[in-house]
Amino acid sequence: MLIYDSVQKKKVPFIPLKENEVKIYVCGPTVYDDAHLGHARSAIAFDLLRRVFTALGYTVTFVKNFTDIDDKIIHKMKESGKSLEEITSFYIERYKNEMHALHVNDADIEPKATESVAEIILFVTSMLDKEVAYATSDGIYFDTAKDAKYLSLSHRILEDDASQSRVEQKEEKKDQKDFALWKFSKANEPSYPAPFGVGRPGWHIECSAMIEKHLASSGDFQIDIHAGGADLLFPHHENEAAQTRCKSDQELAKYWMHNGFVTISGEKMSKSLGNSFFLKDALAIYSGEVLRFYLLATHYRANFNFAEEDLLNTKKRLDKLYRLKKRVFESTPSEVSMSFKEAMLESLSDDLNISKALASLDEMISSANETLDANPKDKVLKATTHANLQWIESLLGIGLYNPYMYFQIGVSEAEKAEIEALIEQRTVAKKAKDFAKADEIRTLLEAKAIQLMDTAQGTQWEKVN
Repeated sequence: MLIYDSVQKKKVPFIPLKENEVKIYVCGPTVYDDAHLGHARSAIAFDLLRRVFTALGYTVTFVKNFTDIDDKIIHKMKESGKSLEEITSFYIERYKNEMHALHVNDADIEPKATESVAEIILFVTSMLDKEVAYATSDGIYFDTAKDAKYLSLSHRILEDDASQSRVEQKEEKKDQKDFALWKFSKANEPSYPAPFGVGRPGWHIECSAMIEKHLASSGDFQIDIHAGGADLLFPHHENEAAQTRCKSDQELAKYWMHNGFVTISGEKMSKSLGNSFFLKDALAIYSGEVLRFYLLATHYRANFNFAEEDLLNTKKRLDKLYRLKKRVFESTPSEVSMSFKEAMLESLSDDLNISKALASLDEMISSANETLDANPKDKVLKATTHANLQWIESLLGIGLYNPYMYFQIGVSEAEKAEIEALIEQRTVAKKAKDFAKADEIRTLLEAKAIQLMDTAQGTQWEKVN
């Protein structure tokens, strides 16, 4: 397995800290608003990473957190009049539902910052004891001057970088690079008692504490892979790495992986630009699996430009998989073709080379169709192809639908009831040998872009795009 390490800025062989095991931590969302395509891109990228490691035989422990105490959440509380729990539980549930629609599997552990406050307090206490943190009138800050390796993760020269704007400017800080570990509470804000002052966690400390809580063992704080969006490299991941290094004298992660940005019409997606594409809006128009395949089909490190025309072209590619699945759906799956499996895993083991992997998938689909065209009753091929497609479900998270149901996605329940009623009328007409009536119903449905297929299992139908 080769992965691109963001710190070394090159592809390197993945060597686990413990043989055949891999610990992965992915930074999850701050739950104050709906998820957008950037969240979906990151979730799908590292869901694929997890699936590939599993397919390669690793035992994977996968952790993705929810930041449920934060300045933006507090602002939302003041704006809406709702409690922290009301806001965060609502958006966590919506996020999880939307991830399920994208066939993103739940993490093994999904910690919340508010459930780790005790560990965060102990972490800050240790930093104060080591004199790598100091108090000001508004909180406890990490002293970046105490970390000789600060900025070694992101390779930033902070003063010359536009990301300076992401670091809070405070007069009392020893250095403007210093960041808050703990923020003393203001009136009507969530707060927790601590020996150094009532307050709440800073953003960066949360992930370090949750990694230590859920993934550290026997004094070993390092994990295999820390991952997230490219926008988190600085300051979030840089600061996580610094505080953990100073507390434990260990590097937080052996490897760092980051997915690229999402752009819409060529601009980086951001709320300040007014082009944040909420996932709920996309899912109202397109099926989750089509969106997954679209976001999956571009290499995770590349920047992704959302364009509806590209999405529709990607859907046509997915349609081909489902049309093959229809041809073999009634067969009993046998064993996955070893040559196909090896080709897919060889590609994905090269830093998730999805383009090469999908080329192998396209080749398998094309070859199977060609052989079935020549010999439609080839039971061995049907059984192997069915097994290949089932394996793709687990590896890529696509192809999970009944193939007949897939081509009905987007048809309302009322429309489905009308179509089924017309099909029943046609069946009755055919039994009565009223073929004129049967043909009339078929023509009526075709005018509604509904195609009928008479099979041994009865009449099936699909929506024609």
